[in-house]
Parts: sequence; C-alpha cells; structure tokens
Amino acid sequence: MATNYETHEYDVLVIGAGGAGLRAAIEASASGVKVGLICKSLLGKAHTVMAEGGMAAAMGNVDDRDSWKVHFADTMRGGQYVNNWRMAELHAKEAPTRVHELEAWGAVFDRTKEGKISQRNFGGHRYPRLAHVGDRTGLELIRTLQDHGIHQGISVHMEYTIVSLLKDGARVVGAFGYDRERGRFRIFKAKAVVVCTGGLGRAYRVTSNSWEGTGDGVSLAYHAGAELLDMEFIQFHPTGMIWPPSVQGILVTESVRGEGGVLRNKEGKRFMYDDIPDNYKSQTSMDPEEGWRYTQNDKNAKRPPELLTRDHVARCINREVKAGRGSPHGGVFLDISWIKEKMSNAPEHIKRKLPSMYHQFMQLANLDITKEPMEVGPTTHYAMGGVRVNGDTQATNVPGLFAAGECAAGLHGANRLGGNSLSDLIVFGKRAGEHAAKFAKENGAGAVNDAQIEAAYKEAVEPFERAAGGASEGPYQVQYDLQNMMQDNVGIVRLQNEMEFALAGISKLRARAAKVAVQGHLEYNPGWHTAIDLKHLLTISEAITLGALDRKESRGGHFREDFPDKDPEAQKYNNVISKQADGSMKLRREPIPAMPEELKQVIEEMKN
Repeated sequence: MATNYETHEYDVLVIGAGGAGLRAAIEASASGVKVGLICKSLLGKAHTVMAEGGMAAAMGNVDDRDSWKVHFADTMRGGQYVNNWRMAELHAKEAPTRVHELEAWGAVFDRTKEGKISQRNFGGHRYPRLAHVGDRTGLELIRTLQDHGIHQGISVHMEYTIVSLLKDGARVVGAFGYDRERGRFRIFKAKAVVVCTGGLGRAYRVTSNSWEGTGDGVSLAYHAGAELLDMEFIQFHPTGMIWPPSVQGILVTESVRGEGGVLRNKEGKRFMYDDIPDNYKSQTSMDPEEGWRYTQNDKNAKRPPELLTRDHVARCINREVKAGRGSPHGGVFLDISWIKEKMSNAPEHIKRKLPSMYHQFMQLANLDITKEPMEVGPTTHYAMGGVRVNGDTQATNVPGLFAAGECAAGLHGANRLGGNSLSDLIVFGKRAGEHAAKFAKENGAGAVNDAQIEAAYKEAVEPFERAAGGASEGPYQVQYDLQNMMQDNVGIVRLQNEMEFALAGISKLRARAAKVAVQGHLEYNPGWHTAIDLKHLLTISEAITLGALDRKESRGGHFREDFPDKDPEAQKYNNVISKQADGSMKLRREPIPAMPEELKQVIEEMKN
C-alpha cells in the first residue's frame, strides 16, 4: 500500500530547480513556510545556464531613453500582440528590481565605465537592455540563486523524476515520483505545488535543450486538469551548432550577433539584407559604408538585420538552405572574425566578450572563432506556449497548482525576445513562490489518495512487466521516430497535410509507447527513464500539432507556408487546450481580454 512509500511533507513543493524554481523556492521560504525543491538532474545543471546573452531589464544604464514602457511595447510587438498583456506589463516594470536584487545577493555583472551594470543589444530590443556576465549570464544567475537559497532552509531532492501530481478532489496536494539513481518511489505531500520544469525541445530531433527538456511539467499539469495555452508557438533559435555532428543543436548565443557577428551564405553574401520587414525599414536607415542599419533617432545605435527577431532570422536561414545557398552541412556561416578588419585587438576583444563561445568552439569543434566563421542553423530552442496561468499570481485553473518559467505560457506571446527568458524566471518565479506560500497558509493539507498512488506506480513499472511477457520494442526507437516526425512535419515551416500526417502518427506512436518493454531493474536504468518520458513527449507533441493545425495564419514562431500572412482576426484569441473526461485532448479559441487604455496608449507612443 501507499503507506509503505517514504513520504516527505511540505507546505510548498517546487518541481524544477532552474532559475524559476530556485527563485520560487527562495520566495516561498522567505514567507516562513516549509519548502521542498525537486530537480530531475543535479542541482546547478538546469537549462538556465544555457541562457548566455543576458537578462532583459529596462534600467537605462547604457541608453537612458529606455524605460518599462519601451520594454513592454517591444515585448508585445515581438509576441505579435497575443501575449498576456498583464504579464508583459509586470515583467517590464519589475525586471530592473529583480536584477538589482540579484546584484545585492552577489551576482557579478559586467560594468560600464561609470560602474553601472552593463547592458548589451539583443534581437527585438530597441535599446541596449541585457544585463550580462560575459556570455555566461545564466550560469551566474543559477550560482547566485543557489548560493542565496542554501541559507533559506530549503530541502533539495536531486535526481528525482515526478510521474504524477496527486489530487484531493479538484485540488493538487502533492506529487509521486522516484529516485533516478536507485528507482525508489517517494510521496511528496504539499499544500501547494509550483511547476518550474522548463522546456520541451526533446520532442524534436535538433534542439538546444538538454536531455531533461521533455515537457514534464506541462504534461503533468495537463493530466492534473490544468489548461494549456498557445502550444503552437515554438521558437527555433537561428543559430545552433550544426557541425561537427557531436555538437549538433548546441546554442550559439545571440550575443555573437550582438557583438558584431554577421550571417553569410556559401557565396559570402550577407543575405539578411534581402528580407527586411517594412516596420524595420521605417525605423532605420542604411550607412552606405559599413552596411549597418541605424535607428533614425540615434545614429550611434547599431542595429544590424542579424538582430531582427529570432523567428524572422531563422526563416531567412531556412530560405538560404532550401535555395541551395547554404553551408556544406545544411546551415549558413556566422562570422565574427571579420571585425579584425576594424579592430587591431579583435581576437582579444572577442575572447573577452564571448569567452564561453570561444572555448566551446575550440574544445568541441577545433574551430577558432576569432579567425574563421561558425557553421550554424536553426534549432528547436524555446516554447512560448505552456501551462495557462494567472498573470499576477501564476496560479493555474487547478487549485493549489502554480507554474512559472518556460513551462508557463503568456508573457512571450507568439515569439520571445532574446533575454526576456532570464528576467521572466526571476520576475514570475518570485511571484509564483509568493502566492503558493500564501495559498499554503490559507489552506490545510489535503488528503493523499492511496488508489492514485498505486495506479501511478503500476503505470510506471509496467514496461518491466511487458518485457517479462515477451514484448521487445524499446522506448528509444519510439522517441527517435517521434522526434523525426515532429522535426519534419511540425517544424520551422508548417503545412496542413504534413501536420495532419503528424497527428495521425502521434496516435500510432502512442499505441507503440503503450507496449514498450524495458529490461533489467529499477536501478541505473536509462531505458526506463526514457519510457517514462514518452508519455510527456507524446502529450506535448499532440498539443503543439493541434494548435498549429488550428491557427491558419503565420505569426511569430508559428509559420504556415500555406497561410503565410497574419490574420487580423487571429490576433484576437488564444488557443486553449484541456483534457476531457474521456481522456481526449480538446482545443478551443478564447478571446484575449481587452487591454487597458493606458497600455494601448503606451504601445501607440512607442511606435513613433
């Protein structure tokens, strides 16, 4: 029976220990409640460390014209106006405070000559806005939060996988999972649960996400009754490494382009000038000598077309490859070595500004970026869609369940601006922890249902029983086939018939996943872990495909070759996905709440 499982009891349980999870745990603990923190991998290995370029916050340290209003307008414009405007407002207003808080906790930011936190240009941001630590900003954020968090009395459970959220009626009251090393199951009772599990890129073949990014939190929340929002919006980062094969998908930070890197095709042409959006042309002018584009208001602010929004740059690269103008291995060339023509100390400058990139390419690809270009291409990077949350509290529609970070939807709309991810984590991680603690204080502990636990246990260990019964297909082949199908049919460019093929394919793969077999035992068994992940990968893949089929337009990270233009009517709604009583997935369109007049006015003002 369930009483035989080791049980841990908390007021607030945080699942996921990246930037959002750590910040939520710190805030909840500061409220005086008992906090448990679960991570799928080792503490410190969160995908947050891969966010290298910086965190966006309108502090105005480099350009004093920046403000929360400009940041808000940039975020809404980048998200193609299907964002949760309340989240965009809170994010723009609170990000500077959260960055200064990190500084007070010991984060060592790069500095301007005046001693202020330095800020750099990034795609889609009107002014230099990204507070950074070289190109290792995410690592510094995690280090700072961990160093601060260890003094808060938070209990950390490393290398645990959660297989199910536990409910008492409609309310979430805990989680059931296992120790990945030994395979021992545990019950985690909690008055409130915060899901901060990050991304879902492992549904695709080429991704910057590490092995943990299998959409666990989105899927767990969905199966517990939470609604999902705008799952069709997937960001394909323009510049992932594509050669050598051993490092395929590893991210090449946007900072390379922010520091002067340019994109060229195999003919050496700087092809981004071939497709400049009209709204960009209206805000910029061309310098005939350097080829840079400048804002009309400030001739000193360099804004090359390589720093257009990520969805646009990724599609331009995709266009060059399909036209036969790509690099030898199916990408394009990203070149920062050219600045040696302009700077006598260019190699030292590049190594100082981009130390991680320099060492990454030297060690993994034997390539010196100060002397030769990198071979890059689009890689599945970030999910704008995810669990639907309240903009102020991060609460889901399920009582006791909260979500923050990449697995929560709303802030970024149809496309996330670079650098908004890290500030998203600390702004809404803080809010999720604060309101989860408040919920825990106002509600007693719920009852844990033994039948739920036994059902979750039986489902988790069933692959071993199938192996004993003679089943032979392992989980890896199913995962591989799913990743290929999503990459080829629901990727950067989408078509109706291809996505219909994918939806039918997901149904067939689900049937295969229900029969996969795992040999061996519970200890040290990566095949078993993969079998557990399949349920989540199939769930989020179906949700992405359903949303993409329904949205018959192109907007942000969702590009339909058969519907290449924006539909003005589609700007008025979000796609909401929910689980039905029969277990099926249902999509409905829900009107976006009207934006307050004062925020509409901000957007109009910022268009000038």
